[in-house]
Amino acid sequence: MNGGHTLSESASKALLTPYGLRVPVERLVDDPISAVDAAETVGYPVVVKLEGDAIAHKTERGLVRLGVTDGPAVEVAATELLAAARPQDGDVRLLVSPMIRGNRELIVGLVRDPQFGPTVMLGVGGVLAEAVADAVFRPAPVDDVTAHEMIDALRTQRLLGPFRGEAAVDRRAVVELLVGLGRLALERPDIVSVDVNPLIVTPDGAPVAVDALVEIGDDGAGVHAEMRGRPSDEQFAALFEPRGVLVTGASTHPGKFGFVSVHNLLAAGYQGAVHATNLQGEEVLGVQTVASVDELPDGQLDLVFVCTPAGANPEILRACAARGITAAFLTSAGYGEAGDAGRQAERELVELADQLGILLAGPNGQGVVSTPANLCAQIVAPYPPAGRIGVASQSGNFVSSFLNLARSTGVGVSRAVSAGNAAAVSVADYLDYYAGDAATAVGLAYIEGITDGRGLMQRLGDAAARKPLVLLKGGATAGGARAAASHTGALAADDAVFDGACRAHGITRAATVEEAFEAAATFATQPLPPGPRTVVLTTAGGWGVVTADAITRDPDLELLELPDDLLAAIDEHLPSRWSRNNPVDCAGGETRDTIPTVMELIAEHPDVDAVVYIGLGIQSNQARMMREGPFHPDHGLERIVEYHERQDRRFAEAAAELSDRTGKPILAATELAVADPGNAGPTAVRDSGRLCYPSGDRAVAALGHLHRYARHRRRRAT
Repeated sequence: MNGGHTLSESASKALLTPYGLRVPVERLVDDPISAVDAAETVGYPVVVKLEGDAIAHKTERGLVRLGVTDGPAVEVAATELLAAARPQDGDVRLLVSPMIRGNRELIVGLVRDPQFGPTVMLGVGGVLAEAVADAVFRPAPVDDVTAHEMIDALRTQRLLGPFRGEAAVDRRAVVELLVGLGRLALERPDIVSVDVNPLIVTPDGAPVAVDALVEIGDDGAGVHAEMRGRPSDEQFAALFEPRGVLVTGASTHPGKFGFVSVHNLLAAGYQGAVHATNLQGEEVLGVQTVASVDELPDGQLDLVFVCTPAGANPEILRACAARGITAAFLTSAGYGEAGDAGRQAERELVELADQLGILLAGPNGQGVVSTPANLCAQIVAPYPPAGRIGVASQSGNFVSSFLNLARSTGVGVSRAVSAGNAAAVSVADYLDYYAGDAATAVGLAYIEGITDGRGLMQRLGDAAARKPLVLLKGGATAGGARAAASHTGALAADDAVFDGACRAHGITRAATVEEAFEAAATFATQPLPPGPRTVVLTTAGGWGVVTADAITRDPDLELLELPDDLLAAIDEHLPSRWSRNNPVDCAGGETRDTIPTVMELIAEHPDVDAVVYIGLGIQSNQARMMREGPFHPDHGLERIVEYHERQDRRFAEAAAELSDRTGKPILAATELAVADPGNAGPTAVRDSGRLCYPSGDRAVAALGHLHRYARHRRRRAT
């Protein structure tokens, strides 16, 4: 911090009181005798502290005396504290305050993160604040809705309710303080951080600050780069739905990118014109190449897929612009990833593309996919089934991962692009386009190497306000959390602040590739739930119990207690041994129509918001063993095999039809989705266009993301 300083505790509290901070009656004095008088005024027992602008951590230095009960003890404490002052502490004074008691301690704060800007924090406080690390962050300013969400997001929720004979925390007072700190961040840009720790919750539930620290500095602006304007919709149309494609550097060698890219274009069934350049004018997979772009017709091509070395590309772009091409995807390496000379070449190429009016995707990218156009302009496989997920990634490997998962699950992709070095077009640009793209229902992205957190979050938040957005993030953000004098600064790790920014903007953040894809697939194929109340329907007890546990662990979902009328209705269709609880365990009492009937009763009940169905494919699993055994098709096995498989197909179709009819998500899960993908149950789920989840846990994780996004949309609409 350049030229910064901390305020004393009393000055910090005085600054924060107008912003919602509640403090005890305190006295600031200069000597032991005055400290005794102050203690008599505020009432015993008291706390005596040594304070000064240069003293940040009083407890660590032993500059606090707690529970002092009489005048002589106050005088001794004050004398010892003054003697403990160091020359570097500057002017010091004694702070005398009443001893505030309570079994719960919170921490609230403000940090001006170098990447993401001013950020408000709430967590479990006290001396163990950093060890417990139960803290949530949201970008400033903070409104009432966001403040309540921060309180709800704490893992240690039991501390906030009635606790050990003490009243529940006064949520209104905490909300006012969080909102106030957000307002302070905007009104006082010179404030670098605020640390209120501990904020003791008194037995009547009131949060009272017994310590506070404010850092003042002149570097609060942080990092905020100027964002490029994104390409136009017309340029994106040239990239994703071109009339014709040119491949430069085409090759007859099957191991070279120039061959693979032509092959993938043709193999995917692209119907537009395909042209290619090759210095020898060779024929590649039936495409007659030309030696120069200048030999191509005008106005028939929109996209050039560049497989030529970096040195040739400026002249290629100029020639392409002369032919009317307005989008270019560059696979070429040797740019920003290759050192100073490469970075300079990349800057010059971006400037040239801007002058020519060409969208420049990459360089050093893997390719672009657009299933509405049967376009697979990639130097690698695969080509996914058509669907509603729009993929954008800073890593080509993750594009491949998402496309492979689309193929294995049957939940398809609309667009996919590897941003490469993202020299001119960023992941945020693609996601912004997807948010307005009729072919896309949800954006799915992988990002890393963030250099302007606030600018990125503004762009991503704008996209997420229009359509769901699922984000997977790799690596730490540049700059890192401030090495502050406060606990707030220590807790404000990059990832925690980033996570808070995502939640504030309604962005779904996933921890793994599988979770990210499954969340996106759920958004693309399931309706948003009207609320958190979830019922598990299972044909086997253990699976249902584990899935119910997952719902209980999710901080936002609710395992619904079955209403009496629903219990009575299910009673009519299941044997008396059924669970009579949630999860609804059919207890092996299923007849031909039991599962569809009970599922319908559950889904149509007004108190139910979502259903997780466990056990699909059991009958078809037995059918497979019968079909593969030595006795098929005799002994009546052919008929029973067909019946079992038909039943599982009916169950999957019933789930999809009920979900469409009720507007509620119904998620089917079975390990057979991966253990035996050809099983009739998972196959029928895929045929319905939906995802069959590999486990109840993973279905619940996806449902949690679905619910949180729906709740965010509802709250922001009110």
